[in-house]
Amino acid sequence: MDFTYLGRSGLSVSRLCLGTMNFGPRTSEEDSHAVMDAAHEAGINFFDTANRYGSDPGETETIIGNWFASGGGRRERTVIATKVYGAMGEWPNEGKLSALSIRRALDASLQRLQTDYVDLYQFHHIDRDTPWDEIWQAIEVAVQAGKILYAGSSNFAGWHIADAQAAAAKRNLMGLVSEQSLYNLLVRDIELEVVPAAEHYGVGIIPWSPLQGGLLGGVIKQQETGVRRLEGRAAESLAEHRDAIQAYEDLAEEIGTQPGTLGLAWLLSRPAVTAPIIGPRTREQLDTALSAVELDLSPEHLGRLDQIFPGHKPAPEDYAW
Repeated sequence: MDFTYLGRSGLSVSRLCLGTMNFGPRTSEEDSHAVMDAAHEAGINFFDTANRYGSDPGETETIIGNWFASGGGRRERTVIATKVYGAMGEWPNEGKLSALSIRRALDASLQRLQTDYVDLYQFHHIDRDTPWDEIWQAIEVAVQAGKILYAGSSNFAGWHIADAQAAAAKRNLMGLVSEQSLYNLLVRDIELEVVPAAEHYGVGIIPWSPLQGGLLGGVIKQQETGVRRLEGRAAESLAEHRDAIQAYEDLAEEIGTQPGTLGLAWLLSRPAVTAPIIGPRTREQLDTALSAVELDLSPEHLGRLDQIFPGHKPAPEDYAW
């Protein structure tokens, strides 16, 4: 496994991040523990979760906490990232980013995770009703109490990152070290402004849905062999992009790799990207993801991927002279 620093921080994380959103709703606790053990065996030390994840909010953090509690250095070897924003109940101040909400949500996450600190605490969404001075004050208090080490964002626009960093600088705080965004070959919108902002401020990009819900994981071949059947939006999206996805799968075969490996390797080549979030449910899926770290794409292959899935220039060059 290769490692890199998370943004401009000195925190060393694996080039792949284990996503845990399926833990509970789709993956049993026993199987979830097995997946996390396999991730450690493969050298993945970076795990991502959120307080809202689970069939009931908090379920996924509880599963991870039980795994930490089983010992064996599991907590010590893990850089755990969780998130705050989503409503955890129907009463006021049980969601979003007020100082009160952050304090209560953080303490609840720590209890479920059975740990006394979170390595990376991420704002799951921008809170348009709470000023940054209040948000950073709450984070500053939590850092001083030893409850979190670093702060990150998720689903932010480029100007949100700039706004957050300016407010943090006024308080002499480090500010954001990461941004978790939807980013893959099919969805490259963040190249307009989020990626340039991340590069400018030293913020590491953590792409979620790196294979666009499986559409970049070899879906056409899976359909043809009867392994997978698509319905609803996934089927509509495949129909819309079928020619491009077919060309992409053909390129993967030409290179001699799996489509999912190719999609992850492309992300690992992108500016500011720290670690795509993978969500394997089987050891085979984990092995496919691990191969991406070892796949070096040539300039020719990268150029062909840009032809198949055209991206964006940074703003304003993308739409102005």
